[in-house]
Amino acid sequence: MPKYKVNRGLTVPQARAVLKAARDHRLYALYVLALCLGLRRGELLGLRWADVDLEAGKLEVVQSLQRVAGRLQFVRPKTSDSERTVPLPPICVEALREHRRKQFAERSNRWEEWTEHGLVFPSRCGTPMEPDNLRRSWGAIREAAGLGEMRFHDLRHTCVTLLLNLGVPPQVVRDIVGHSDIEVTMTIYAHASLDDKRIALRKLGDALG
Repeated sequence: MPKYKVNRGLTVPQARAVLKAARDHRLYALYVLALCLGLRRGELLGLRWADVDLEAGKLEVVQSLQRVAGRLQFVRPKTSDSERTVPLPPICVEALREHRRKQFAERSNRWEEWTEHGLVFPSRCGTPMEPDNLRRSWGAIREAAGLGEMRFHDLRHTCVTLLLNLGVPPQVVRDIVGHSDIEVTMTIYAHASLDDKRIALRKLGDALG
């Protein structure tokens, strides 16, 4: 089982700061999906419009963009649990609708160099996006939001933690984010909720003091 660093999720104010910092960025919708749905980086970069149904409000996670033997390739998600259907809340539907309009304009402006791959989050010329480019984008947004050394993957952990904090049952959270084992879901939560434990124990100490 993977080992997770302690306290790697964002608070609600920090998550809002990310969305505010990303608002005018061409990948704004990607950050909305990362925070709201907990999609992995490869799942976001591998997402196709054919996998998205805005009318029904859902998307299918069926492939991931990964570097294999030095080349970017589309591969099946890493486990059968990673292949999943995820409902889209209104914030995601609205962000994707706006993103689709902007992408159409971008494609029209760059038609001579555009190579259509049907991707939701391609490069500026339609091809699969280099993960390093997303890393650079995240670096700028992270800095604008005042987040220090937060990793892009921590947006996924944030989704898990915030859903559990809202009282969503762990098995539902596991199915949303595509964890293979509910222990992974709860390990992230146990680590991320250290501050909650501190507050609880302070209350107990106050009650006994």
